[in-house]
Amino acid sequence: MSAVEMHRVVGSRRWSAGRIARVSVMLLVAAFFVIPIIGFIAMAFRNQENVAAGSDGFLGLGGMSWENAVYSWSQIVGFGPGGGGLFPRWILNSLIVSVVGGVLGLVAALPAGYALARLRFRLRKAWLFATLLAMVMPNTVLVIPLFLEVNAIGAIGQLWPVAIIMGFFPFGVYLSYVHFMTTMPPELVEAARIDGLGEVAIFLQVGLPISKQVTALVAFFSFVANWTNFFLPLALLTSSQQNKTVSIGIQELIGASPLFNATVAAGLDVKLYMPQLALATFISMLPLLVVFLTAQRFLIRGQTVGAVKG
Repeated sequence: MSAVEMHRVVGSRRWSAGRIARVSVMLLVAAFFVIPIIGFIAMAFRNQENVAAGSDGFLGLGGMSWENAVYSWSQIVGFGPGGGGLFPRWILNSLIVSVVGGVLGLVAALPAGYALARLRFRLRKAWLFATLLAMVMPNTVLVIPLFLEVNAIGAIGQLWPVAIIMGFFPFGVYLSYVHFMTTMPPELVEAARIDGLGEVAIFLQVGLPISKQVTALVAFFSFVANWTNFFLPLALLTSSQQNKTVSIGIQELIGASPLFNATVAAGLDVKLYMPQLALATFISMLPLLVVFLTAQRFLIRGQTVGAVKG
């Protein structure tokens, strides 16, 4: 068989009817999810008049302009008493609690995961079981006890208790445990002990250098969980407009829109409609996108955490 004939056979196998059908189904499913996202982002660059008139064009892309987005942003920034400025403050608050909580979660998760994986101490299995139990426990179960504790120290409405509580990240401990169990063999730990290293030195000099992937995983998942956390800020920060996070701030913007609550919106100087709400939501998603793109290389490698090497 000549090279040309072989190329034709291979090409026909590559694009068989079954493969074409599978690719078509995947493209259809992808379009089912992508098209609403495109329309949602496009909404942020339109104006309320075009939206109300229904002149949206193909996929809702009609009437888009940068001037519309600038106007919508000015309306969002103007929301709130005394000239507004609440939304940028909410973004900053979310960044503070997400970053501080993520750092605390990372600092706690890596040593705890190493200890559960490579140290032998009493009640080790009980601590591991407690970690798994805390990992699967719904966040709503803990909101009321946490509220009572924070209220007892008079810190309701302040950011620092929220940031500290967000540092409690049992899923990160479990990821670290799996990582050290699979990538740090007991022989390596024993050799380090024979060389005279203590447990802290083994973790710092041996464990951390091989933990880039799991560090990226824990940091990413912790940041996402903190940024999207709703019930905890709702319970602890609602007494202060300035200290709210963007997760509950978006809900407040929706509640003050004439589209959803005409009574509340009647007393406001700033009116928020669909373009403004879409822009605010889109901006609140940007930090997650930036973190994902920054950590993407480590996240792809970290997907194999827990896999057995052949």
